[in-house]
Amino acid sequence: MTTPITPDTDWNRLNESVVREFRENRGQILTGRFAGRKLVLLTTIGAKSGAKRTAPLAFTRDGENYVVIASKAGSDTHPDWYVNLVRNAIVTLETGDETFSARARVAQGEERERLYAAQAALMPGFAEYQRRTSRQIPVVVLERLS
Repeated sequence: MTTPITPDTDWNRLNESVVREFRENRGQILTGRFAGRKLVLLTTIGAKSGAKRTAPLAFTRDGENYVVIASKAGSDTHPDWYVNLVRNAIVTLETGDETFSARARVAQGEERERLYAAQAALMPGFAEYQRRTSRQIPVVVLERLS
């Protein structure tokens, strides 16, 4: 049985193994908790360190845009990748088939509600994550740069 993802999850360890498998298999995850799931890799620039940081994330699409949710499994703090992209909105996305630059923006109001509900409908864990925390979990829209 796979250990559940919680706010206490060792994110660095989990991310390293998923990123490695994603890249080795052109975007396919074949083992572990994410086997068969569609993920993207989001690379941000560290807000404090300036170093590149890569996180595997579940996503949905809204037209041409990718949508990711900064849930951190319902933790009371934002994930590091979110803090990084608020500081520097230009990010890199890897889909398995391609790698490209994108501009990140935080959805607000009705757009945020609509996008969060869409992802929670496909992946019910996201509804539970929002119930676990008093913070409003951010929804990030990633718009491809030409």
